[in-house]
Amino acid sequence: MKNICTAVLFLILGISLFRGQQQDLSKMKVNYLAGKISAAEAIESFLVENKIKSYAYSTDELEKYKIQGVKCSNESLVDCVNKILKGLPFEGLIFNNIIIIRQKIKKVSAVSDIEESTPQLAIQQKSKDTIAFSIRETKIEEITLNAGYYAVKDKERTGSIAKVTAKEIENQPVNNVLSTLQGRMSGVNITQNSGVPGGGFDVQIRGKNSLRYDGSFPLIVIDGVPTNSQSNAIGALSNGMITKGEASPLNALNLNDIESIEVLKDADATAIYGSRGANGVVLVTTKKGKGQGTSYILDLNTSVSKASRFLELANTEQYLQMRKDAYKNDGSTNYPANAFDLNGTWDQNRYTDWYKQFIGKTFLSQQAQFSVSGGNDLTRFFMNVNHLEQSTAYGNGFRYQKMGIDFSATHQSKDKKFKISPTVLYSFQRNNLFESDLTNQIFLTPNAPAIYLPDGTLNWANNTFANPVAKLNNEYKAKIYTLYVQLTSEYKISKDFTFKLNGGYTNTNQKEVRTNPSTASNPSLGRTSRNSVIYFGDVNKYSWILEPQLHWTKKSEKHQFNALLGTTFESKNEELFRIQGSDFTSNELIYNLSNAKVQKVNEDTETGYRYMAVFGRFNYGFLNKYFVNLTARRDGSSRFGSNNRFANFGAVGAAWIFSKEQFLKDNKVVSFGKIRGSYGVAGSDLIGDYQFLNTYTISSTLYDGNTGLYPSRLYNPNFSWEKTKKLETALELGLLQDRISLTASWYQNRSSNQLVGFPLPATTGFPTILSNFPATVQNSGFEFDLGFSPIQKTPFKWSTSLNLSIPRSKLLAFDNIASTSYANSYIVGESMNIKKVYEFKGINPTTGIYEFTDLNGDGKIDINDRTKTVKYGTRLYGGLTGQFSYKKISLGFLLQFAKQSLYSLDYSLPAIGSMRNIPTYMLDYWTPEHTNGSYQLPTTGLNSNAVKAQSLYQSSDAVIVDASFIRLNNLQLSYTVPIKELSMILTLQGQNLFTITRYKGLSPEAEGIYLPFAKTYSFNVTLKF
Repeated sequence: MKNICTAVLFLILGISLFRGQQQDLSKMKVNYLAGKISAAEAIESFLVENKIKSYAYSTDELEKYKIQGVKCSNESLVDCVNKILKGLPFEGLIFNNIIIIRQKIKKVSAVSDIEESTPQLAIQQKSKDTIAFSIRETKIEEITLNAGYYAVKDKERTGSIAKVTAKEIENQPVNNVLSTLQGRMSGVNITQNSGVPGGGFDVQIRGKNSLRYDGSFPLIVIDGVPTNSQSNAIGALSNGMITKGEASPLNALNLNDIESIEVLKDADATAIYGSRGANGVVLVTTKKGKGQGTSYILDLNTSVSKASRFLELANTEQYLQMRKDAYKNDGSTNYPANAFDLNGTWDQNRYTDWYKQFIGKTFLSQQAQFSVSGGNDLTRFFMNVNHLEQSTAYGNGFRYQKMGIDFSATHQSKDKKFKISPTVLYSFQRNNLFESDLTNQIFLTPNAPAIYLPDGTLNWANNTFANPVAKLNNEYKAKIYTLYVQLTSEYKISKDFTFKLNGGYTNTNQKEVRTNPSTASNPSLGRTSRNSVIYFGDVNKYSWILEPQLHWTKKSEKHQFNALLGTTFESKNEELFRIQGSDFTSNELIYNLSNAKVQKVNEDTETGYRYMAVFGRFNYGFLNKYFVNLTARRDGSSRFGSNNRFANFGAVGAAWIFSKEQFLKDNKVVSFGKIRGSYGVAGSDLIGDYQFLNTYTISSTLYDGNTGLYPSRLYNPNFSWEKTKKLETALELGLLQDRISLTASWYQNRSSNQLVGFPLPATTGFPTILSNFPATVQNSGFEFDLGFSPIQKTPFKWSTSLNLSIPRSKLLAFDNIASTSYANSYIVGESMNIKKVYEFKGINPTTGIYEFTDLNGDGKIDINDRTKTVKYGTRLYGGLTGQFSYKKISLGFLLQFAKQSLYSLDYSLPAIGSMRNIPTYMLDYWTPEHTNGSYQLPTTGLNSNAVKAQSLYQSSDAVIVDASFIRLNNLQLSYTVPIKELSMILTLQGQNLFTITRYKGLSPEAEGIYLPFAKTYSFNVTLKF
């Protein structure tokens, strides 16, 4: 019975335990030799070399320590194990013929006296001590989740929390941690906007709760300090180069400084964040120091990348035939003077692969980082310095750079009552690009002239060629300085009460510049430096937060209580200044604004945001199998008027670990089982600042030589918080001693009180006024997480996990929607993921022009026929990961997949027949000889019916296509080199290696004409000493 109890304890909580053929470990003699390596590696190799098959220990705890070198020659098993662990807070012992490695237990004098006087009683005490150790050891190995203001054991949580650890994402060849999370978490859909370095990401946690794009951003918290979740770029300057003009604030973080990332999804997990948690919460925890000696890690990484290619373009012969057909269809027998590609001006035998020329270059990325950590029982520290430099697919010296230094420390008093933990993260990013994405230039005519003349100067081909490379002189440069400072202190007032104080300060300074010098224009235009223009932008964002908290914990044999009471005081400020200069004496002085004869301030604003809250949590557990969790928060925000400045939010969650019931106590199939559920209300104040006030804007025109003001917003003190009601239920199972784990969840979020523009009569002078609309958006769905670990014994280990999300959305209510602009996009009772489009019938076999269905039957095709709804967006997504290891070799992979519908490339391209190249699939167009083509007849623009049909076509169901894909997101092979005195790990990785899709476009994730994601191969060397 003792064997069974011990096995269950270790297996349920994930501790390595394997029982093979019986060995009498107490009589066993062993040999072992090792240098300065991690304690986990030493114990693992020791067990393998001596063929020990009955053991129990915590790998995660041992990995934090390093041994100083050891040699055992024909020694007893216990003596050798303790020699390996010399100087570490661990010890080895044999219990029930199992070698157990546990934390050292301080002897009590009473026990020592008993051991000396009563040997038999001492033996009994050791047995109890070992069993007690087993219980304590399970606490070491069991996964603990960061829930923000508190930590919770994974198996005791009542809410929905997903976690990714450093082991899963470190050393990947990406610039942003969000790239590593794609496909790893159910309910978390992350899309990269484009392949441009330093760009943005779209993050949705269980769907889009708001009708407004900027109303669905999740809260991002780094080491307890909220950070900006929106763009770190000035859209007026970055738009055109960076997709959507957005730069992710998480670009500032160094990937290898992250210890873990938790995502809070349901009401139970997010309600304690109140108004900030409606769209989910992303918690980033950075690495901290580890005690017992100083360790050093040097990481060197070199990557080779190239933009993925999903598109083939017509060659010169195909393109010219298309152009000839277009003129023929338009009735033109002579080519006009500006048809340089056809009239003999340009060489009709010339061919250039502009895809390769502009975005097909192979580019390098190099990263180096050095970290040091260490300490003792009272003080620990961690420091990392890092540098990243990445070229781009454009070549021409454009690059992205990032440098940073991170420092954290933890100190506690000798009596263990006081603890203080400061963290400082500083990052500098430099992005050197140009004003527009060159991807659009891949559709240049294939027989266009060469970019450069033989002497290296730009080729304008006698003013017949608008050389696109000249636009590279229109530079876009960005510098972003980011500082995070966080300080957590706590004092244990008594056995049950602890006072904590969390404070933080963040500062982000963005300096952006965009130039339009005269050198970017054709010299024949005669432009000089007097026509040159430069645009400067400077944004300074700074915030502080202070959160005092009181924690209470009480435990007994059957009951456990946890309570929390705290307050939040937060302040955010943003200063934005944009200025432009023109009319320079020389282009060499264009970056010197004082040299501009004309200077104009485009924007000069300062905004402030104040937030305060009172929050609390009460958690009760009974018999370690019944749990109830209550959270509540009262928020106050400066973004609302005095009538609705405060609001209340809260949630209740419950869980039942039914596997601990008597009817499943000795079940050999179900090793863990839990049912949990939650309901609560969270909110949102993501509406911008001063929206409820009367505001005025400075006029760009003068009146009688004076600058005027005009009203831009009406006063409305009555609008209030958007609110999201969240409901979830879930089943968690562990089968066959946790070799198989399954979590199945169903959720339903209903967001009401939507803040949208309420239409006003034209006589008011305002089109809308921001107000709470009686509209309700519902997001619901199923989430599945499956883990499979069939083999975990040394030396071969295998684990696989699968996550699957099936989201659904619906607009439940929207009173008087017909009077709003939202009527063009949504239908009450229908999915939020729809598009209203024309119904495409096909191509008229006689005229060769697109035809559409007259849905309202009035005999004409107009906006009133744009009523057909088609599904758009993601309907299913997930990921499959696998990890295999054999001794010192490990192999891992991540497959990401999605079932979705997006706009095809046809939506972004002009009509076939213009002086632009086309994808080869568009060559299947209508001709008198080929009347069943997929595309209408080509036209140069003179056929008005074809032009109109093209416009209708791009607003029809024909351009919304299946964009489902399966992508090998990451493949990683690593080998630990057996070297004495240090640890060397060699890693080969591939990122975005291949994508299986039927989508015809540049990327099945980023719509439009944007730089595709890069395929990357990297080599990483990690030295630990």
